[in-house]
Amino acid sequence: MIKFKMFTRLGQVVPLCIFLLLGCGQQTTKKEMEEPISILEHVTKQYDSLYAKALPFLETDKPMPKSITDGKLRLVGIYEWTSGFYPSSLWYLYGMTEDEKWKERAITYTEKLDTIQYWEGNHDLGFMIGCSYGNGLKYMDSKPYEAVIVRAAQSLATRFKPKAGILQSWERNDRWECPVIVDNMMNLELLFNATKISGDSTYYDIAVTHADTTMKNHFREDNSSIHVLDYDTETGEVLHRNTAQGYSDGSAWARGQSWGLYGYTVMYRETMDPKYLDHAQKIAKFIKDHPNLPKDKVPYWDYDVPIEADTKRDASAAAIVASALYELSTFVSTEDAIEYRGVADQILETLSSGTYLAEIGSNEGLLLKHSVGSIPHNSEIDVPLNYADYYFLEALMRKERR
Repeated sequence: MIKFKMFTRLGQVVPLCIFLLLGCGQQTTKKEMEEPISILEHVTKQYDSLYAKALPFLETDKPMPKSITDGKLRLVGIYEWTSGFYPSSLWYLYGMTEDEKWKERAITYTEKLDTIQYWEGNHDLGFMIGCSYGNGLKYMDSKPYEAVIVRAAQSLATRFKPKAGILQSWERNDRWECPVIVDNMMNLELLFNATKISGDSTYYDIAVTHADTTMKNHFREDNSSIHVLDYDTETGEVLHRNTAQGYSDGSAWARGQSWGLYGYTVMYRETMDPKYLDHAQKIAKFIKDHPNLPKDKVPYWDYDVPIEADTKRDASAAAIVASALYELSTFVSTEDAIEYRGVADQILETLSSGTYLAEIGSNEGLLLKHSVGSIPHNSEIDVPLNYADYYFLEALMRKERR
């Protein structure tokens, strides 16, 4: 039976962190303005602010903070795909500080998601349960939490189409028979953890099959990923290759490339099969060497979008890449590791600058500015997003572990 543990204590983050000056107006004392604070102190102060804003909505049908709409904090319900990221960030803050208040808050918000373990309505259980309950298991032993992981994996497994070898992402609709998105690679870790807890290899086998099918069909010769594939569930034939959130069907949607990099790095960690390491490195090369990647390493929302003065960046895509590269660096040669860490360090330096990291007390308590949800849907454009915060915190932790 698996027991999740942290590799290092992260209370002393300051020596490796970028120092920032407070810029929060009347909330900032003269002494604070004169003395820099660590990134750790910055993010904890900001999330104290977010907690205070979100707590009054805890018992409503939308308890989870996600973004900003019309200048106000936007909260979502537990069945919205990002519902697990806020409690997961609280777990990371507990790991970074060892302050019990963060653990208490994390438990409260994690357990709001209890019924999600039975949800079979989409593929996002890895985000919703794997991040929340899964991160909880890194910091405490809990048979009930383990049971939730296994039950959620059972729910996710109902979406497996064995003849096609994939986990169906969205429901059948007017456009697609069986849509599968590259994002789905992020839900496989939940299945691996369920096998470790239960001893049932069914979940492991589904994860491997889905990853192999995705690697075969989702990626182009340049190692960029298509966003959406539509499958015939009886024959496994790919019926359509499209995008839902990218610039065009033939373009490389930025966050999709990040999901692929992260997902295949996890695949190698969990299986130690070298084909996954090779594939992760190919995706990393596509990202880091792309001619349209800005010098500060925060990509535009799509790698192929025409670049103009107002073309939006996506901080969430950058944060995911940074976190993935820190982990990938632990599996490769010294030369490659130095390169991957260097890129990840550049990303964190940019995201920790005043351009992206919100001043304490601003941004409705969320950490990062300038992320993009879906430009084609005119949704969540140039706003904070809770998953950008989550992967930013994870990247900070992984930087400290190296």
